[in-house]
Amino acid sequence: MKMDTISAIILEAAENAKTETKDATSSRKVMSSGWPIKCTIGPGLEGAIACDSKVGYVNGSKGALIYRGYDILDLCVHSNYEEVCYLLIHGELPTKSQFSEFNEKMKDFRSVNSTLRKLMGFPVEEMGAMSALRLGTNFMRHEMTQLDKRGFKPKGVATISADEDSIPMETPPTGEKSAKYEFKRQKRRKPSPDEASGVEACYHLIAGVATIAAAISRLQGGLLPIEPDPELSHAANLLYMINGERPSYDDERIMDVALILHADHGMNASTFASMVVASTLSDFYFSVGSGIAALNGPLHGGANEEVIRVLDKVLAYEGTPEQWVTEELSKKSKIPGFGHRVYKTYDPRARVLGPLAEHLVKSHPDQKPIFDAAKKVEKKVVATLGKEKKIFPNVDYYSGIIYRCLGLAPEMYTPIFAVSRVAGWTARMLEYGANNRIFRPRARYTGHFDREYAPIKKRK
Repeated sequence: MKMDTISAIILEAAENAKTETKDATSSRKVMSSGWPIKCTIGPGLEGAIACDSKVGYVNGSKGALIYRGYDILDLCVHSNYEEVCYLLIHGELPTKSQFSEFNEKMKDFRSVNSTLRKLMGFPVEEMGAMSALRLGTNFMRHEMTQLDKRGFKPKGVATISADEDSIPMETPPTGEKSAKYEFKRQKRRKPSPDEASGVEACYHLIAGVATIAAAISRLQGGLLPIEPDPELSHAANLLYMINGERPSYDDERIMDVALILHADHGMNASTFASMVVASTLSDFYFSVGSGIAALNGPLHGGANEEVIRVLDKVLAYEGTPEQWVTEELSKKSKIPGFGHRVYKTYDPRARVLGPLAEHLVKSHPDQKPIFDAAKKVEKKVVATLGKEKKIFPNVDYYSGIIYRCLGLAPEMYTPIFAVSRVAGWTARMLEYGANNRIFRPRARYTGHFDREYAPIKKRK
């Protein structure tokens, strides 16, 4: 059976991971929660610990990724993206009735006709796909909430002035436990639809952002958007709304696995951006828009698109892929799709996506040359840099090849990343909001003191 073939590929990757990392530190040995926590902090808050979370955990030395206690590779074998979304948001896998109810809401929320009509009023074909996706998220906010109505104010939210929360942080050496002008904490209540920051908003964003991304792909190709099919899964709907035809089982299954693998990944830049905005008690729609904006930056998103461009260059290169690698490394060039800030071994997501790409090109033979080139580049890079510098393929290396096989344009690779990551963004915002405290780090001041003002005529 096809299902067995794909599952067997993932299980083999999981076994390889266990064998190769058996001596690495177990994921169980994580830091104990409890504040204050001592840590070393570098520029960009590197190494800082901003919150507690039960959503996901990345073990860089072991090459493991965990969602709510479940190994990512087990979820890829046995679960699906919808179930994983429920797990991330609620903390537990759904029962049969819970999953059915969740699926019905997802079917309903995939239809965002008012949002698409507004979006089509803009020159989407001239816009960057991520810009259009962020705009579409704002239109979802307008369609589903009252927050954009002039004069609307959320009920029961105490406000403070712009910088009051910073006062205790300026008290040496570690600040006060709470802001001196902080209002009494209100009892956590079930959010109303107008607050747009509850579970329903999470569901709506997960479902709706996928429809918007597919519509953007169609519009940029000179085509009209396609209505989602209630009989199809989330992954199948995504491909159907982009390509205009129901995907094969293999295409659907592999798209589903790709969505699972990208759903969450610790406190990365886009996750932190969305959480910072949500911590101000802004709504989830604006917060997800901030995540999209952060993912748009070339240091965070877009790497899989760059990998495809580079592999196309490798195919056009007069020498062999191995010679190309040698030439690039001699120039101290960084090869896209290799190395990771956290993983010091093979990225577990790449372990799955590589073999799945190999399986997929069997039914998409026109993509076999680029896959063969990718394998040769990987072998040479790992042989050269793997053992000494711990540089291995990351999630971006093979995902672009998979997306190309599935009929996605390169400019849509990062939006598809966002489509998946909405689950992680919203799950972490929801979790943090239960015991919310606005993010307010400090800067280390390195400027002048005691300068005297000079009139402009006397300045040199």
